[in-house]
Amino acid sequence: MKSELAELDQKRPMVDEEAPDAVPVPHALVPHLGETAILLDIDGTLLDLMPTPREVWVPPGLSETLNRLTERTSGALAMVSGRSLNDIDLIFAPDVFRAVAGHGAEMRLSVGNEADEVHAPPMDKELKRRLAAIAKLSPGILLEDKGYSLALHYRLAPHAEKAIYESVSLIRADLPNAPIEVLPGKFVCEIKHAGFTKATGVRELMKHEPFKGRRPIFIGDDVTDETVFAIMPDMNGLAFSVGRRAIGVNGHFDEPKDVRAFLARLLDDTRLE
Repeated sequence: MKSELAELDQKRPMVDEEAPDAVPVPHALVPHLGETAILLDIDGTLLDLMPTPREVWVPPGLSETLNRLTERTSGALAMVSGRSLNDIDLIFAPDVFRAVAGHGAEMRLSVGNEADEVHAPPMDKELKRRLAAIAKLSPGILLEDKGYSLALHYRLAPHAEKAIYESVSLIRADLPNAPIEVLPGKFVCEIKHAGFTKATGVRELMKHEPFKGRRPIFIGDDVTDETVFAIMPDMNGLAFSVGRRAIGVNGHFDEPKDVRAFLARLLDDTRLE
């Protein structure tokens, strides 16, 4: 169990003390919106974190900003989230955006489609049952079943963090051949099929129009976003973290409201036309 916990500790968010202290002005980052792809994490990046996943909301003006950026980039704006496509659509309804969802398990390349690709099979029912039982450890642990993954949210029960990860480690030790991966996040422990990540989803997304050939800008906040931070140099892209100075990023924002303000300024800067 100790080795399992040590492995999880290594996946905690890392901070680069030498990372830039501020995000440069928009026109210094984005020479032309017509050559740019905008990729956005949702929770903790675009939207403020709330006590439960269902309580997040879209602030006034953000919908207009996202739709105008989608138009100005000829559609090359996408959400890159651990949430399912269905969840993303519920949050932004009636707007529909292109997306890499479920940590790369789902992808939507066209706003007219529910999903273009699903990379992950449903999680084994018995495994899911055992993992779901962990929610009984404490009141306040919320269970989210995405089909291909299962998330245990403990923002309302932060004292249960250690017990949750210890229980997951015991199950993994009992099923060493199960093709699963544990993703620690901000007050959430998610267990998903191995073999796909946000980074694999973004690599696939960038092979297709209208993203193909563009310079991506990715903004994320959590440990699950670090896989995307790492591949941005391969695509001549830029990465920005939120709330912390993550390893390898080009800059950071303090809060989601700063990200929203930055996106609005992209629209206001006529030099990006």
